[in-house]
Amino acid sequence: MAPKTKVELYAAIRRDCRAGLSKRAVMRKYGVGHPTVQNALESAWPRPRKKLPPRPTRLDPYKPVIDEMLRADLDAPRKQRHTAKRVFDRLLEEHHACGVSYGMVRDYVAVRRGEIRAMAGRGPVEAFVPQSHRPGVEAEVDFGDVTVRLAGQTVTCYLFSFRLSYSGKAVHRIFASGGQEAFFEGHVHALSVLGGAPTGKVRYDNLKAAVAKVIGFARERRENERWLAFREHYGLDSFYCRPGLAGAHEKGGVEGDVGYFRRNHLVPVPDVDSLSELNLLVEQWDEQDDARRIRMRPRTVGEYFAVEQPLLKPLPDEPFETSRTFALRVDRHSRISVRTNCYSVPVRYIGRRVRAVLHANELVVYDGATQIARHERLIAKGGERLVLDHYLEALVRKPGALPGATALEQAKAAGRFTPVHEAWWAAACKARGDRNGTRALIDVLLLGRRIPHEHLVAGLAATLRVGALTADAVALEARKAEEADDADMAPLEPEPPRRREPTVTFLTARRLAHLPPDTRPLPSPAPYDQLLGRRTRGTTAANKGEQMP
Repeated sequence: MAPKTKVELYAAIRRDCRAGLSKRAVMRKYGVGHPTVQNALESAWPRPRKKLPPRPTRLDPYKPVIDEMLRADLDAPRKQRHTAKRVFDRLLEEHHACGVSYGMVRDYVAVRRGEIRAMAGRGPVEAFVPQSHRPGVEAEVDFGDVTVRLAGQTVTCYLFSFRLSYSGKAVHRIFASGGQEAFFEGHVHALSVLGGAPTGKVRYDNLKAAVAKVIGFARERRENERWLAFREHYGLDSFYCRPGLAGAHEKGGVEGDVGYFRRNHLVPVPDVDSLSELNLLVEQWDEQDDARRIRMRPRTVGEYFAVEQPLLKPLPDEPFETSRTFALRVDRHSRISVRTNCYSVPVRYIGRRVRAVLHANELVVYDGATQIARHERLIAKGGERLVLDHYLEALVRKPGALPGATALEQAKAAGRFTPVHEAWWAAACKARGDRNGTRALIDVLLLGRRIPHEHLVAGLAATLRVGALTADAVALEARKAEEADDADMAPLEPEPPRRREPTVTFLTARRLAHLPPDTRPLPSPAPYDQLLGRRTRGTTAANKGEQMP
């Protein structure tokens, strides 16, 4: 059997020569020349082939131009340096390098960039030292911005991540802002899910929510007072990374976790109605991630966390108040201003001082101990969130202000003021005039305080079909829709009843329908006729007596 590789050929030649076969016979046997036999006898391992000199390529005339671009990048901002694609585009646009391909430029830039950096004395690429973490000791925290389709609008929110260093178990939460309220609420949620706090250090960026001032380039920080009270409440030991990009490598685990979560769970961009709905999905994704393995680890995140969880420090019994409270006066537009944004309250509180409690994702307004308004927190600055229901008492007296009201436009955008409302309003104005028709609509909107929205819309649609454009008729049909829904939720019978088209029942007919049937015989008018006859005869005789002389 002929040798297949050069190593096998050399071994066969050496074996035959040791057996006494001459070099000439070996050459004839294997069909090789004298140099091959001589090299095989000198070394059992074939000599490596000589490297051929590099062949000239079509990129050679442009290599000095590329080198000049890469040298200019040494002093350019980090995010505004040449990529291989940008180098290729400039070669085509400025130097007409038509025979050059993108792959040639990419391979050259990948090697040459590091060589130019080393030649300029900027040092080699920074090295990283692998770290080991003990279970239950260390954790890392970070914020990352994410894009979300929220109620039909594309907005930027903030992803909070709390990651245990040993197991890689991470708890996430998405907030409307990256302020201190979100920072605190993210910690409270994460610690409650984990069931404890790490016994060692927790690594942080130099966030304004925690750090009031970075003192020089040392590790010394002046912490925010509320943050200091918060972390002492939960027994957290903070460690602040170096400022800037260099410090991001000191908590690389959570930096990578934010990117992993964004790529794997927020692509494509989620489309939700509220942040509460989105955070329910986030909790499900966190549970799913317990089954994944990080790189080449032999066990899953959930298995490592099962070892780590009993070693965490227990949490205090009393919760920490994470919200901010403001005492504010309601202006003439029935609004309060919180963090550059305005929110509405009922008009009866104009001129009074109320208490506003600001959470990470919502604002709750109180008059004493009574809650008078609740709003989802605005993300952008200088915005307004107005609720149409808060202005109905004022609109009863000023119905002409309704068509141009900002609260009405926001109600339309949010889907609370539907096309059915619009059609009913237009029909009422046509039948009664603009003023009275608008007042009738306001009376209908006031019904929304005690009738569910979907039933009220059903009542509007039913009355619109038959032209009964009154608030009483809408209320009656809304109650009928509610009763129909309750009947649909009852256990189904073998043969479901046929669905009938809704009709309008007026109040008088409805009252008569609920009265018990009258089984008494109809009265006879005969006794009344007798009484009437007696009275007539007596009256006639008296009149005659008066006329006698």
